[in-house]
Amino acid sequence: MFVLYLIFPDVTAQKDAFLRQHGYASFGLPLRHQRIAMITTPPMLSFDNTEIAFAHKSEKELRASYLLFKAMSYPWLVQWGTKLTPWAIRSGLPVQGIIRNTIFRQFVGGETLQATIPVVQRMAAYNVQVILDYGVEGMEGETSYDQARDEFIRVINFAATQPNIPFMSVKVTGFARFALLEKLDAGMHASESDSLVKRYQAALKTLPVPEQQEWERVVSRFKTICEAAKNARIGFLVDAEETWIQEPVDALTMIMMDTYNKQDIVLYNTVQLYRHDRLVFLQKCHEAAEARNFVLGVKLVRGAYMERERNRAAANGYVSPIQPSKEASDKDYNDAVRFCIDHLAQIAVIVASHNEQSNLLAVRLLDEKGHAHNHPHIHFSQLYGMSDNITYNLARAGCSVSKYLPFGPIKDVVPYLMRRAQENTSVKGQTGRELGLIEKELKRRKNGQNSKK
Repeated sequence: MFVLYLIFPDVTAQKDAFLRQHGYASFGLPLRHQRIAMITTPPMLSFDNTEIAFAHKSEKELRASYLLFKAMSYPWLVQWGTKLTPWAIRSGLPVQGIIRNTIFRQFVGGETLQATIPVVQRMAAYNVQVILDYGVEGMEGETSYDQARDEFIRVINFAATQPNIPFMSVKVTGFARFALLEKLDAGMHASESDSLVKRYQAALKTLPVPEQQEWERVVSRFKTICEAAKNARIGFLVDAEETWIQEPVDALTMIMMDTYNKQDIVLYNTVQLYRHDRLVFLQKCHEAAEARNFVLGVKLVRGAYMERERNRAAANGYVSPIQPSKEASDKDYNDAVRFCIDHLAQIAVIVASHNEQSNLLAVRLLDEKGHAHNHPHIHFSQLYGMSDNITYNLARAGCSVSKYLPFGPIKDVVPYLMRRAQENTSVKGQTGRELGLIEKELKRRKNGQNSKK
C-alpha cells in the first residue's frame, strides 16, 4: 500500500510547501478540514448498502421520512402544497408547527445556527461534513442586504469553530436587488464581446449613476464576505441563480476568484449542467483561470429551476436554456466531471450530485488517475435529507463528502423547501429511489439481516 501524506499535523508551513511543490493550492477543503490523503486499494463502493446509508437514523425517523417522500410522490399534492404553503405563511395561519415536523425537519438543519449543532455532530460521527447555508433569499432593501451580509459572516465565523464544516453557501440575491441583477444581465447579453468580464464592464457603464453606486455596495458586500471566509479558512460557495440574472453573478465571482484563489481556494462558483451552454462555459472559465494564474473553484450541479426556466422561455418566446433531454444533461454533467478531474491542478471541484452514476464515475476516475478519494481538490456533496445512500457510502469509501445543510426561520426557508418538494416530484425516479431504499432498510432491520451490498 502506498500512502501519500498531504497533511502533516500541526506543521502548516511544511504541508503548504508540499502541496504547492506538487502543483496544488494549499486547500480545496480549507486547511484545517483536510485529512491525510491516502492512495490505496479502495473498498468496494455500492450505493445499495442501506445499512451504511441509514446507520445514523432511528426506525422512527426512517418511517417519518418514508411518509414524507410518499406524499411527494403525488404531483398534484406537491403542486397544491407549493402554492398554498407560502400563502399560509404570509397570512399568518398556524401552519409552522406542521411544516417544522415534516418537510422542515427532513431538509433543514434548524432555525438557528446553534440548532444545527446536534445535526452537524451527528454527521461528523460518520465522517460526513457540512456545507452551511443560511437559507434566506429574495430579501429587499439596503438594510436587509447589509443584515444578510452580516449574517453570512456570522455563519462563516461559526463554521470556523466546528471541525467538520469546511464550506458555507451564499446566494447573491441575499444581498443584491433582483431587478438590478436582471438589468445587468440584460446589458451583458446586449454586448457582442466573447469575454464574460468585458461584457460585465460594458453593462456596468450603461447603468445610471444611482444604480452604479448601488452595485458598488453589492460588490463591497461580496468582498467583505470573501475576506471573512479567507481569514476563517472557510470555503465560500456562490449558489446559482435563474439564467436571467446569472451573468453578473458569474462575472463578479470570477473577478473575485482572481483575487482570492491565487494561493488558497476561497471561492467556488456553481455551474448548472442542465443548461446546454454550461460545459463550454466551464472550459472558458478554466482557460481564464490558467491565463490569470488562479485556481478555478467550481461546484457542479444539474440545476434547481427547470420548470421556472422552461415556463419563462415559453412565455417570452425565446429558446429554453435547458437541455433538450435528461440524457443530454447527464452527458454534459459527466463530461464536466471528467474535465475537472483531468485538470485537478488548476480546478477545485465539488461534485454536487444525487445521480449515482455521476458519483461512481468521479470515484472511478480518481482511482484510474491514482488520486486519493479525499484529494484536496475534490469534494462530494448531496442535499441534507436526500440521497443518504450516496453520502454515507462515499464517506465509508474514504471520500471527502458533505451534506448541504440550510438553516433559518421557517418563514424564510419556505422558497428552499418548495424547491425541494418540486425537485423530488420532477426528477424522474428520485422519490421512488428514496422510498425503495427506506423500505429495504426497514425490512433489513425487521429481519435482523446484515446488508450484503
